[in-house]
Amino acid sequence: MTVRVDRSFEVSASPERVWEFISDPENRARAISVVTDYSVRDEQGHEATWHVELPIPLVRRTVAVDTEDVVRRPPEYVEFVGRSKVMTVTGEHEIVDTDGGTRLDNRFVVDGKLPGVEKFFKRNLDGELDNLRRALERDLETHR
Repeated sequence: MTVRVDRSFEVSASPERVWEFISDPENRARAISVVTDYSVRDEQGHEATWHVELPIPLVRRTVAVDTEDVVRRPPEYVEFVGRSKVMTVTGEHEIVDTDGGTRLDNRFVVDGKLPGVEKFFKRNLDGELDNLRRALERDLETHR
């Protein structure tokens, strides 16, 4: 079973400022609650390894998820793919200029390779997207 989630939210900031946040793989990793650690693997910052701790019975240790930005169209779109032994995740972030600021359209697809992975993400992806929204809002407040 594959889990797909599409969610959008708006912020009072320019598309360029939202791009600055969402195009950074460290910002995306920090916002996800099950990511316990991460490391950037290339000088451009387009490849990172997320260390993910999933609270499911068949996963008893932290899982390394190698992520890579596969499409980057500044300042409007970034797509990344993360691969590991337990799942493949694809994330897309599209930045849309609006009258009052910017809308961030988010699409995630998680394809689990072990029982329980999809169920976990089906229950928790909305909360993880809330975490992403709050992280973006904090960043916008901090770096005005």
